[in-house]
Amino acid sequence: MQKWIGTDESGKGDYFGPLVIAGILLTSKDKNKLLRLGVKDSKLLSNKRVRELSEKVKGFCVYSVVVINPPRYNQLISRMHSLNRLLAWGHARVIENILEKEDCEYAISDKFGDEHYILDALLRRGRKIKLQQMPKAESDIGVACASILARSEFIRRIEQLSSTYGLTLPRGASEKVVIAGREFIKRYGKERLGEVAKIHFKTTSKLVGG
Repeated sequence: MQKWIGTDESGKGDYFGPLVIAGILLTSKDKNKLLRLGVKDSKLLSNKRVRELSEKVKGFCVYSVVVINPPRYNQLISRMHSLNRLLAWGHARVIENILEKEDCEYAISDKFGDEHYILDALLRRGRKIKLQQMPKAESDIGVACASILARSEFIRRIEQLSSTYGLTLPRGASEKVVIAGREFIKRYGKERLGEVAKIHFKTTSKLVGG
């Protein structure tokens, strides 16, 4: 495999902030350069390092980043009734966006559901692509790169939201998130929670009851 697309997402398990899906096109030549830069699964890197690597990677690779902000996310989840289908839609979009710039026959993503979810969501350009979904796909340098791009953008977006609403919105779905959610409701009302949060999470019931 001389050329392939890696895809990954960030924000899937975070109550606040968007869902971000990223994809990157790599060649065997790029692989060695990325390894020398220190690219690996973004979960093993600090926020600062993720941002640094993201900018370096963008400088020489074809990539795509799709951001699904909370209002749109909540709308799509309500329509699709499935996080896996929404993830598949996002992964398919970044693959299609990359294929508009350069042809490629292979794609690798983390396994989050039936591979047909992504295949069914692909449009004309992506129909012939050979897709491999595998557990812990971040071991692939392409997927690791995509995880860095996705996390970097997620961090940027959740910081923007925190600034906009004057309230620190923590990552994850811990008790700190519940405390921040209660403060948000106190300031802005529960009807506006969908502006910053993924309201299908169980966290919402802790905040508004029912």
